[in-house]
Amino acid sequence: MPTVEANKITINYRLDAPDTPHDLVVLINGLADDLSTWDYQVPALLKAGYRILRYDNRGIGKTSRPPGPYTSELLADDLHALLKALDIHEGFHLLGVSMGGMIAQSYAQRYPNSQKAKEGRRLLSLSLCCTYAQPTTFCSRMFALWAEMAQRMSVQAVMRDVTLWAFTVPFFRTREDELREVEEAMEKLDMGVPEYLAQLNVIQKFDTASALESLRADERVLGGLAEASMVMVLAGKVDILIPVQLSRELAERIEGCQFLTTKGGHACMWEFPEEFNKTTLRFLDEHREAKP
Repeated sequence: MPTVEANKITINYRLDAPDTPHDLVVLINGLADDLSTWDYQVPALLKAGYRILRYDNRGIGKTSRPPGPYTSELLADDLHALLKALDIHEGFHLLGVSMGGMIAQSYAQRYPNSQKAKEGRRLLSLSLCCTYAQPTTFCSRMFALWAEMAQRMSVQAVMRDVTLWAFTVPFFRTREDELREVEEAMEKLDMGVPEYLAQLNVIQKFDTASALESLRADERVLGGLAEASMVMVLAGKVDILIPVQLSRELAERIEGCQFLTTKGGHACMWEFPEEFNKTTLRFLDEHREAKP
């Protein structure tokens, strides 16, 4: 896969396109996840006619791993620099999951459409999946435990524990082969403690609760669909890692936002990809700029 120099680091990315491409969708991964996070989504997006840009955040995969701590603002700047380096001058849909949803919020606030009129690269829609505006005491205590476990044990041990929070009970009971694949992937995760803690800082310190009015729907972005919001918050119905309540509170802070749920928990995009894809594609198609 190609790399590019952007924001003083090397960013690993992948750009996929169908035979007759239309809108671009930019995908942002969660904590300790590389661009393969989206392997279950890419075929559906391509079939629907979307071009897809996905990449490794700093600290993971084949992207640079400079010392931390990292912030959502820094990682949003990485994305902005990546788009410039790839000479992308078009509207695009931004979809982030978990930590990726936090980076997406920061991107939308740091690079509002009013400032990008001349450059292009305006947001056509914003999808914030399995994420929040602030961690609250519950998540903060959980993340502090993850940091302690990573330093006492290993990042791989933490991620195996996270699996218990992310998937549903039926997944463990009935899909043993897939569970084995997930656990083996966690054991082989190529991420050391320093870069894990650097990324973990993003979700520990993230807080946009007082700034979310800047994500209001914009008629110019929606192409005349002023009655609908350009922003979707999507939660797994039984998410206990980032509780559904926190995702709902995020949606309530964004005027006109669509709040939707999909089958599964925090790992809904992997455990129930068909429903996740169906829900996200329905939202993306509502705000499509280039009609197929």
